[in-house]
Amino acid sequence: MYSRSSRSINFSLAFSGIIIVFLFAACNQHRLKPGPSGFADESFADRLSGLMPSPDTSGGALKRKVVNDVRLVYALDDYQPIWVKENYASNEAAARLLEELEDMQWDGAEIGQYRIDELKLLKIRLDTSRRNSVDDAIAFDTMLTRNYLAAAKFLRFGTVNPRKADSLWHHLNDTVWDGPEVLVNQEGEYPSLEKFRSEWPTYRLLRNEYMRFSMLQQDSSYLNAKFNIQPGQTDSILRMSADYIILSELPWAESMPDDSLSDRARMMVAYQAYRSLRPTRKFDSSTMAELATPPEVYMARLNANMERLRWMKHSPGNTYIVVNVPLMEMYFRKDGTNVMHKRVVVGKPARQTPSLFANMTNVVINPPWAVPPTILKKDVLPGIQRSGNEYLAKKGLKIYDSDGKAVKVSAVNARNYRRYSFRQAPGEDNSLGNVKFNMPNKWDIYMHDTPHREDFGKRDRAQSSGCVRVHEPRELALYILAELENKKQYTQGRLDTLISGHKTKWENLKNKIPVYITYLTAFEDAGTEHVLFTRDIYERDAKLMALMGTASKS
Repeated sequence: MYSRSSRSINFSLAFSGIIIVFLFAACNQHRLKPGPSGFADESFADRLSGLMPSPDTSGGALKRKVVNDVRLVYALDDYQPIWVKENYASNEAAARLLEELEDMQWDGAEIGQYRIDELKLLKIRLDTSRRNSVDDAIAFDTMLTRNYLAAAKFLRFGTVNPRKADSLWHHLNDTVWDGPEVLVNQEGEYPSLEKFRSEWPTYRLLRNEYMRFSMLQQDSSYLNAKFNIQPGQTDSILRMSADYIILSELPWAESMPDDSLSDRARMMVAYQAYRSLRPTRKFDSSTMAELATPPEVYMARLNANMERLRWMKHSPGNTYIVVNVPLMEMYFRKDGTNVMHKRVVVGKPARQTPSLFANMTNVVINPPWAVPPTILKKDVLPGIQRSGNEYLAKKGLKIYDSDGKAVKVSAVNARNYRRYSFRQAPGEDNSLGNVKFNMPNKWDIYMHDTPHREDFGKRDRAQSSGCVRVHEPRELALYILAELENKKQYTQGRLDTLISGHKTKWENLKNKIPVYITYLTAFEDAGTEHVLFTRDIYERDAKLMALMGTASKS
């Protein structure tokens, strides 16, 4: 017979046992919470957590090395597997990732770094063996995680520091590095690498073109035709070889509508246009050299320009302007369509137009012009020193001090010219023309009209001191003010009347327009359907390609 105290002790022990069992179960329940793969495995977690150091998250997400991203992924989810399921067989996500890693070659990635063949062999072993080891499962899982994160970071940011390749590149990649979080929070669905790929329509076109040239590398007939493009060949062999090359590289050229030209002439016109050659329609030396260019040269250029796009904002948005400096053209895009396409004049090689992003905030009708520092130093001061008032009168310039008072030219010299402002009143001879499109940025680059409208008919339009001169700026101003801003008072007649009055009028924009000034030597045509190669007017490609080659070997 138990005493009351004995019963109390036994009850306490029993209750304590229940609590211990409950806590142990609760601990196990937390430990065995399903991971990103959809199931939990205590042996995998215990083994991996013992092997893997804690992640070092110092220095910010973007600066973290891939190895620390891998550690972070597993630490965030109790070291549970991502790419294997029960019995350590590979899951569907692993198969998807392996396919996508192979597909990364069309983004210009060096896919040897992903050790795909090794992973495929390990996958076969895991999928066919009845008794898989936890170490094989960990090796497979962590390799795939490392490859996923490395590929995602490559797609989102590229491999080269932009400023090392181009000192005039000022675009900022606005995306946040969230690769580890994407993997952990996938909730059973494979998070495709596609989400990290640039959303610029140009990127998709360049990627497809890269793939096509890679296929042409395996085409012996195409390579033989390239070999035949050399001095000394008969005209018939040259023509046949050229026809084969053009139809291989520009398969759509034959169907370009133009009843005034023969099929061969039409193809030659298209080829010279899409290779930015002079439209001679002849086998001149430049055309011969281009026809003989091996496919790997084009692939390197396509790869370099995909890299530039990876440096930019992930998505350009729905409404934006893009100025491609080497193409010397401007596109105004809205909802995926080019609503306007204009020629532009860009900076001469000695005063190159930088690559940058800024929002257009206002349109100025009849803008005055204040001479910027570079032009003041390199053009105006030497002009004054040569001919004084005669130079100022020719340029329509007046000099003012900090109080806005007029200053005589005799007071200005090489030591004090920076104290003064040099201004040009609105008018037909104003350097900014009739319209200016302001897009505030620290480099003082903007778009504007020009009195030198004859430059737009030239093939070489690298003529400015850095800013972008726009052909037919009144049309651009009307579209912005009347269509986008819905200012009904702006008609062609109203704008012409305002301009003829030579009175400055500022129109602030309610809807700021993103403007991307960029440097892409492979771009799309006006129909955004085909890739064209531009001249490398500032000779920036070679340095970038060299840095990319070094990065791929490191």
